[in-house]
Amino acid sequence: MDSLLCDEVWLSSPATPDHHNQPRYSHGENYAAASSFYTTKEDCEKAVSIYLEKEFTCMPEPGYVEHLRTKNLLFARLRAIQWLIKSRERLSLSFETVFNAANYLDRFMSMNQCHGWKCWMVELLCVACLSVASKFTETRTPCLHDIQMEDLDHSFQPITIQRMELVLLRALGWRLGSTTAYSYVELLMMEIDFLKSYSYLQKDLVACRITELLLGAMQDCSMVGFRPSITAISALWCSLEEFVPSKSDAHLAHIKGLLNALDHKDDVVIKCHGIMEAQLINPVYNLLACGKKHSYCCPSSPVTVLPTERIGIYDCDVDLSFFNDSGSNNKQETSKKKRKWHEKSIKDDGFQKRIK
Repeated sequence: MDSLLCDEVWLSSPATPDHHNQPRYSHGENYAAASSFYTTKEDCEKAVSIYLEKEFTCMPEPGYVEHLRTKNLLFARLRAIQWLIKSRERLSLSFETVFNAANYLDRFMSMNQCHGWKCWMVELLCVACLSVASKFTETRTPCLHDIQMEDLDHSFQPITIQRMELVLLRALGWRLGSTTAYSYVELLMMEIDFLKSYSYLQKDLVACRITELLLGAMQDCSMVGFRPSITAISALWCSLEEFVPSKSDAHLAHIKGLLNALDHKDDVVIKCHGIMEAQLINPVYNLLACGKKHSYCCPSSPVTVLPTERIGIYDCDVDLSFFNDSGSNNKQETSKKKRKWHEKSIKDDGFQKRIK
């Protein structure tokens, strides 16, 4: 049996509660601040070190956003992420599950940049990502029928979804313990001194707001290129400005301390923070960023509440051979390329700012 286990190093993300026995807050999850997974400062430092080392391997391939733009897939991705978020609420899944599912989707789509994506392909991938993520994270997983119950234009046979799951797993190299921005929520909150005096309910409210911002950032294609740790710090920054605006100077000091601890540069976090603030000011920011003038929402017409008949996709009609099956090869080389590409993009941004 030992030979079947991968050598992946992973940690549990912020405490995942039992949804059936605990009260819910505004966004559907109790963060259980009283039972933190990280009990000592050494635990936090070790967790941060592991997450920072892993996050490059959990990011999409370089040029992913440009691929989405050139292939007109920006809106398809936005719709896919929105479906994942809505399915989490419908199926009572944890936030960790939906962040992992979105991460799998971006990583897989970035590995398959040479193929013409169709609507049913994206939907099949979405269902497979959510199914795999729930199996990895949840103690009670929904069946495939329940997962694809709502808001899809196509329906798939279980065997088709299972085949897609296998293709997905092979492409990801069977590495499912992704480091996402949500992985840092609890760790970063423990680093803010004045939050330690907050009650458990107050901490849960702050964590809930951070998660809401991260869900919004996940829908924005312009946020895909940022490291998860940078996105998480930006969400923490925005949340602190909302909850305790009187301590703005203290916020900045804490954020700079976190940047030094995580070896991040100020200008990158400031850029990410600016995008996140734009989301707060303009609710349709994500849709405008995708080049769409109208949101993906049903109008108020009574006709739209009627269920539409979905197109059934039979397994015999599905050919999955057009997906690359080489995602598990050269992991270390891919990670180095991502790191170099990210460092180059940071330098280019800084150079452009100096010119301006």
